[in-house]
Amino acid sequence: MKSIYQLDPLEFTGLRTEPLAKRPSKVTPRDFAKPFKRGGKFKDFLKTLPAILAGVEFNRLVEALLAARRKKKPILWGLGGHVIKTGLAPVLIDLMRRGFVTGIATTGAALIHDFEIALAGRTSEDVEAQLARGRFGMAEETGALLNKLAKFAQREEIGFGEAAGHFLASGEPGAAGAAPFADVSLLAQAYRHRVPFTVHLALGTDIFHVHPGADGAALGAASYRDFRLFCAQAARLHRGGVYLNCGSAVILPEVFLKAVSAARGLGKPLSGFVTANLDFLQHYRPVQNVLLRPARALRARAVSLTGPHELLIPLLAAALIDRS
Repeated sequence: MKSIYQLDPLEFTGLRTEPLAKRPSKVTPRDFAKPFKRGGKFKDFLKTLPAILAGVEFNRLVEALLAARRKKKPILWGLGGHVIKTGLAPVLIDLMRRGFVTGIATTGAALIHDFEIALAGRTSEDVEAQLARGRFGMAEETGALLNKLAKFAQREEIGFGEAAGHFLASGEPGAAGAAPFADVSLLAQAYRHRVPFTVHLALGTDIFHVHPGADGAALGAASYRDFRLFCAQAARLHRGGVYLNCGSAVILPEVFLKAVSAARGLGKPLSGFVTANLDFLQHYRPVQNVLLRPARALRARAVSLTGPHELLIPLLAAALIDRS
């Protein structure tokens, strides 16, 4: 049967080949992973990682964080709710004490999870089951207290994160003593260590926004002050600081980009820092706003690591502890 197409397949007989030894190649056995030996130490495990792709990126991030701490540059962590509800607060609290966390920015979801853990030792409700009952997001203490704290923050002219941390660490206002699980609360421990903790709300996205005590003006004022505080921190990333976006696909990447823009607009020098995105998916906004745009415009170095937070962050923490 003759083909109906008027285009003949391309013939390859005229192509020239070259010896494999002369062709540029990216991978050699020197880059390969090495089997881990029984009885080895963690530093020995790190040496077994392949010097390829994520193996290289991981070590670059470790080096950047070590250098930032050594130079006393900011190390800012942007945390989505998933990071908190997968139980990583103790790891991050330990890094805070070691000087690898100098600022924390969160979404409203992360605020809720940390607050509930500190207060009650439990979080992450069954959304489908509660939604069917018309009870999703209706936890009394979560809604009442967070809205009360937003009003307290507005009145005292402090940020939402500082107000919540103060409450969990000291029990004020309106409670006796620290929260029962304050030892595993990022909010409480950041307050005790004077590490700025900023909360970046998108009104209408969090459960306490639909409670009777919600006050849009108070929520906005508390979160807006936190945004300005985060901008002050981001402005200090110049020449060696690190920003890590962990588990926020939209809100924190947008907050980070606007903070960088504000700092540059005010004439502050801001270049030569490091950004990283750690998530189980590489979403559009973290890739653009955290990695690519700062790298192209401000000579930032970008690191992308894809995987579950519950594995990536403990692995990163262990490497930092071992190397420091």
